[in-house]
Amino acid sequence: MSFYSLGLSDALLKAISKKGYTTPSPIQQKAIPPILEGKDVLASAQTGTGKTAGFTLPILQILSQGQQLRQRPIRALILTPTRELAAQILANIKEYSVFLDLKSTVIFGGVNQNPQVTQLRQGVDILVATPGRLIDLQNQGLISLAKVEILVLDEADRMLDMGFVRDIERIIKVLPTKRQNLMFSATFSTDIKKLAMGILHHPVHVEATPENTTVDAITQIIYPVAKEKKTELIIKLITEGNWKQILVFTRTKQGANKLTESMISAGIKAAAIHGNKGQGARTKALAGFKDGSLTALVATDIAARGLDIPLLPHVVNFELPNIPEDYVHRIGRTGRAGANGEAISLFSPDETVFLRDIEKLVGLNLPKENIKGFEPDPNASKEPIKQGQGRQQRDSTPRKPKTDTTNRSSNNSFGPRRPSQNNDRRSNR
Repeated sequence: MSFYSLGLSDALLKAISKKGYTTPSPIQQKAIPPILEGKDVLASAQTGTGKTAGFTLPILQILSQGQQLRQRPIRALILTPTRELAAQILANIKEYSVFLDLKSTVIFGGVNQNPQVTQLRQGVDILVATPGRLIDLQNQGLISLAKVEILVLDEADRMLDMGFVRDIERIIKVLPTKRQNLMFSATFSTDIKKLAMGILHHPVHVEATPENTTVDAITQIIYPVAKEKKTELIIKLITEGNWKQILVFTRTKQGANKLTESMISAGIKAAAIHGNKGQGARTKALAGFKDGSLTALVATDIAARGLDIPLLPHVVNFELPNIPEDYVHRIGRTGRAGANGEAISLFSPDETVFLRDIEKLVGLNLPKENIKGFEPDPNASKEPIKQGQGRQQRDSTPRKPKTDTTNRSSNNSFGPRRPSQNNDRRSNR
């Protein structure tokens, strides 16, 4: 199947060809036709499957063929959980709309809102946004969603995990009732299905790969290791393997910082990316990782969500996630776009419960290999990690009930503060 057979316009086909693509991915083949027909879509797609183009291409075609309004009100709204993903989606839109008369922009917290407001006042057809900043600007009367024709919820499962459900509900209430709705999620949990029922109307269900499966192009290996030797082992793997690019996942922000410091002390060029890092530091770290000036990027789950790093050869779970679905998201950073990748997990006895849940989810007995000198003590405790080290200390914080919706926090705590122009409620994730 070709992109031409999907019914895309000459301008889009020209842009696709310019990017060097010839054949649509499975998610693009399945999602683009119903979206072009104006239907609501509920899609399940793993990272690296081309899902962003799966909704941006048909949106661009629909808007370009519709009536062009002089003041360019927002006609398509794309909601995403993180700044990085929002910026990448905008870049994708701009690449594909290069031969179209459409304007697009992005808004997210953690940076000064004034340049974003200036862009909005000039008129945009497509807005990519994180929920917190969108609500901030709406509360200030700086943005109107009255003309939105298409709503996209991207990474919907992660948005729920990050506590955005109330924000999404608030945004839905101010949108026109008549609109097209598209929801993309890596997994279809009960909560996702419940959210979809309240937003989508008779949606077409699209599934590019079986739910919660891992990509065949990824080689997965488990290294049992004493907990106190994990840092030494990962440094050994990087240096002796002469790895040039490695994405490492830790469970907490503190763990990411500590591991990064140890790597730098060992002569490995590394940086951490998590919720306590400012937007400038995060952008710089990601740019350095992509251009090769950094060897290792150490990240928490939420901070790394949506990162698009082409041809990433290695992903290492320094600590196993306590939510098994996060394992799928993590290793999905490698083995993308037809390339092979390697996913290594450093497993200590106290993570036995986590490993069991992961293997049950993916339906595999993951291969295990001991490395001499790093084997865990056979008598080591297999007691699971305490609750305080689990979900509550990941790079997210549960929302607390509040009545004053103007009091938002600029990082991962949710105490009251004065309204600010420069913060997204959860923008530092």
